Amino acid sequence: MDKKIGDGAGRAERTSTTNMLVAAGDLSPACAPELAAEVEAARAYRLRARSANTLRAYASDWHQFQDWCWGRGLEPLPALPEVVATYLASLARAGRADSTVTRHLAAITWRHHHDGLPPPSARDTHQLIADTLSGIRREQRARPTRKKAAIGAKDLAGMIAKADGLNTRAVRDRAILALGLAAALRRSELVALQLADIQLVDQGLTVFVRHSKTDQEGGGATIAVPVGEVLRPVAHLNAWLQIRGGAPGPLFTRVGTQGEFTMAAMSDRSVARLVKRYATLQGLDPETIAGHSLRAGFLTEAARTRASLAKMQEVSRHKSLKVLLGYVRSAERFDDHAGAGFL
Repeated sequence: MDKKIGDGAGRAERTSTTNMLVAAGDLSPACAPELAAEVEAARAYRLRARSANTLRAYASDWHQFQDWCWGRGLEPLPALPEVVATYLASLARAGRADSTVTRHLAAITWRHHHDGLPPPSARDTHQLIADTLSGIRREQRARPTRKKAAIGAKDLAGMIAKADGLNTRAVRDRAILALGLAAALRRSELVALQLADIQLVDQGLTVFVRHSKTDQEGGGATIAVPVGEVLRPVAHLNAWLQIRGGAPGPLFTRVGTQGEFTMAAMSDRSVARLVKRYATLQGLDPETIAGHSLRAGFLTEAARTRASLAKMQEVSRHKSLKVLLGYVRSAERFDDHAGAGFL
């Protein structure tokens, strides 16, 4: 009987140790080589569970939280629930959207899991974090919000014309602006594109988006982009490819301070700045414009020209039709207006 109890305790202890190893990703020197390989494989799969863009955002958010804590003499890891709740409130006070605040909390949780520690929310017996987040959401949703404006085809044509010249930056910028709207791409998707994701075909080109905000599993989606007669996305992209060349790597790359070509990947923030810069030159209010304005512009123009919801969804890849219907309603707001006959 004692032997069985001892064996059971031993098995329980070994199981507990293995679980901790897999959770934390740390290996004991005494760990068997085969277990080490399996733990490393588990760690690799956990990293693949989230897109590279998400992991970059988490890392950035974690560093912000860490700096905030250190600046106030607080411990970021493990973080106390009251510390996290206060940090979330500070983000809200600084004007961050509730979606951004939620992402910061996810980053803190992710870092604790990564280090094999229980996240602050699991130790929050008084629901401080949940209540703070709920209060932030309630307050922000009570405020009137101003969505970023969509950039229509006419304005985008003007912005493309403002990127004048045959220098590396101008050629690249024209391609980014044209393809961003033509494929309804998010700025994160634009910078994640690889050269291999583009295929030229007789009717135009196809763009393979490996993963996105609504495709965290990385199934991917292929988007058709026609040649076009106004914005001419294929022609602008071909001009850029003449400069970029055929080396594997990011489709769109940074341009050096002296205007020289580089193979370094762009950041999504640089795309947002690029869009704002040309929008300003076009006479648009830069405060109403963001990187998302290109994607919104495609949907607005598609709704205005009576494209079907199914065809709009093929390009935008929205999981729900609710968002798409919002663009359609906006485009049709004055059609067959109830007061048209007497106002």
